[in-house]
Amino acid sequence: MGGAVERFGGETMGTNWSLQAVAPPTDVACGVEAAFGRVIAQMSQWEPESDLSRINRAPAGEWRAVSPECARVLTAAMEIAEASGGAFDPGLGLLTEGWGFGSAGPVAGVPDDRSSSDRSIAFDPSAARVRCGADAALDLSGIAKGFGVDLAAEWLLARGVRHFLIEVGGELRGEGVQPDGQPWWVDVEMPPSCAAPAWRIALHDLSVATSGNYRRGFTADGRHYSHSFDPRSGRPIINGVSSTTVLHRSCMMADGWATALTVLGPERGIALADAHELAACVIVADREHISRGWRAMLG
Repeated sequence: MGGAVERFGGETMGTNWSLQAVAPPTDVACGVEAAFGRVIAQMSQWEPESDLSRINRAPAGEWRAVSPECARVLTAAMEIAEASGGAFDPGLGLLTEGWGFGSAGPVAGVPDDRSSSDRSIAFDPSAARVRCGADAALDLSGIAKGFGVDLAAEWLLARGVRHFLIEVGGELRGEGVQPDGQPWWVDVEMPPSCAAPAWRIALHDLSVATSGNYRRGFTADGRHYSHSFDPRSGRPIINGVSSTTVLHRSCMMADGWATALTVLGPERGIALADAHELAACVIVADREHISRGWRAMLG
């Protein structure tokens, strides 16, 4: 295979993006950033005029149309929500805002309990429309970044770029191989609590996403609260999970599943990963819990 690897990068979705591509077109950076821009314009809770923000300002119980791309993300989100028994919830917007992890910024203390709130989301894929419960607001931050990776990858493939590695904030997708025939090798980010060496993964037509529970949070009254929420309790998780990594063909699915398995914890999370034939690794302190799919990829 001819050609050299060219590198590009920038900022998007509150983090950094990078691309390594073999023989890309001259407008590659503009095309990739345009894909990210579409995700932000449609699904960002930090952009007041995004489609998601307008939906969240609509009266409760009112059906609102969504774009085809947003419908793709909602379809995946609802699928993971059902499969995980509610461990993934696209209606957490008011909850994450209340805990200081949304567009309004940090809060001074622990908010009131909202575990019994109506955070129901009704999604009609055939008509591409969504309806939020009285206490629901869309929050797709647990899956939209992975979709942004996929959308940019789809643009690259449509432009004839067959060999590349693209990343947004630690969510990666690799297509094809490097010029020397090697796959795109990446090291999984390990939490500070884990002394084990990082897993090295070959991303050949494969994506990887990691949900790191140690990255964000806040402390109140001497206690640290994670940014990862258990939708069923309406509170940050307390299951000891430091990080969860999932491999999948789709970066969107890897992203969403990593969020759900983090909430479920090591035993239930790995059991669900096995049931859905997912390659997953859940880390608690310095112990790694791996699924059958992950173990199969080692051999």
